[in-house]
Amino acid sequence: MKSKQVSTMIRQGFISDPTISSFSPSRTFSSPSPPPSTTRPSQPQTQTQTQSLFDMMSDDQNRDAKLSDEKRRKMQDRVKKLLEEASFSGGDVKLTVVGKEGLKVSMDVQKSVLADKSRFFAEKLRCEGADGNGNGMTHSVEISDCDDVDVYVEAVVLMHCVDLNKRLRFIAEDGVSKVLNLLKVSAAIMFDLGVMSCLEYLEAIPWTEDEQEEVISQLGHLQLHDSATEVLLRVSSSSPSTAARADDIFTSLLSGVLQAKDDKARREMKSLLSKLLNEDAYNDGNKLDVSKDTLYHLCQRCIGSLVLCLSEANDSPERPDRGVLMSEIAREADNIQWIVDILICKRMGDEFVKIWAEQKELAALHSKVQIIYRYEISRITAQLCIGIGRGHILVPKEIRFSLLSTWLEALYEDFGWMKRGSKSVDKKLVEDGLSQTILTLPLLQQQVLLLNWFDRFLNKGDDCPNIQKAFEIWWRRAFIRKYSPETDSSQLQITLMDYPK
Repeated sequence: MKSKQVSTMIRQGFISDPTISSFSPSRTFSSPSPPPSTTRPSQPQTQTQTQSLFDMMSDDQNRDAKLSDEKRRKMQDRVKKLLEEASFSGGDVKLTVVGKEGLKVSMDVQKSVLADKSRFFAEKLRCEGADGNGNGMTHSVEISDCDDVDVYVEAVVLMHCVDLNKRLRFIAEDGVSKVLNLLKVSAAIMFDLGVMSCLEYLEAIPWTEDEQEEVISQLGHLQLHDSATEVLLRVSSSSPSTAARADDIFTSLLSGVLQAKDDKARREMKSLLSKLLNEDAYNDGNKLDVSKDTLYHLCQRCIGSLVLCLSEANDSPERPDRGVLMSEIAREADNIQWIVDILICKRMGDEFVKIWAEQKELAALHSKVQIIYRYEISRITAQLCIGIGRGHILVPKEIRFSLLSTWLEALYEDFGWMKRGSKSVDKKLVEDGLSQTILTLPLLQQQVLLLNWFDRFLNKGDDCPNIQKAFEIWWRRAFIRKYSPETDSSQLQITLMDYPK
């Protein structure tokens, strides 16, 4: 550093007078940080302009050093401005703050203010035996190994402020992180009024989600206990919610969406709740969440409404409000799809497969309603096949076969409309899910289902799911790579099924 710069720093109080005795308090007041990196001069490049590994490392270190120097300069400017604004007068204590990177700041401050505002300084000055009664003695206190020298200076400036809250608002323009740093320093030097002022400010201002995590972490680290309670009320309740109480809230929210009158708002809230309910579904087993019983209760309620709508549509085909009734059918089917999607995401959809496979009455009513109004119901079957095909739903083979026995015909009939009528239907995904579901069944059941599909596909073409890959796998299993356990002497029987014209 140039001599002129050193002289300037001495005049501004950046470097303490080495002739004054000093001592250092406990270093537990500063959080540990990595030691500053050292730099070494870059090696000259070769004639071929290639850098050695040592050159590259040196360049990185020089870059880090430049960044460190820039940070140091900014801190010096900040401290200089703080000292110019400070209302120190008649100082009888030389307070020196030393940063981990060597930056040293000295201030002549009032002993009475330090002892009155900070229990740490009161203790240290009492141990030093200072009386401050005009005996001409200048006492020295040093705080070493500080992470942020400017924050310590700011805390001392705050002690000397008449209107502390006004000063704090000015400081807080730099963000929540600055207030948290000041809170940490205030707690370290036992500046109780500073701690309370920082907490009151944090309680009153809004936080971003990142700032929220920082606040929670810092307050937990400082262990301020009751002092931080008011601040943390916005993220935790003084009387924690029980699982039953939380489930009541979830039930109310889900029911509200299922019964919503505005379709646009309903779609938005479905998307929002799905995201929130599925957020970190597998990472936090202790969080309060919607219960399995609640989700299945809502499913049963929607199925009951769907059966009622289909029955009314079949009983009164000429009713004037038939269009409204058909909209209700699509709406209830969509409701079931939404709840089932949540169940599958939470790996709780196994029981629903059995429930859906047992809906014989619903399947019979479904076949009597025009496809344009009913195809949304078949999307539920497609959902379940996709879940089974991905391994997200695990049910016995009897239930898997029962599901297809009840609903596969309807899925075939509605597939063309599903593709054309809903932009969210992924044809390939449905075909893969159906293929995998069929291939999980015993070979003879695969045979029955795939031969039936073969005839249907020949007659319907693109309006039928294309599961020929599943057909190929079944063919190889049955006729090329046959596996026959010694205990099973049964012969594979091929059954041809005619598709009615």
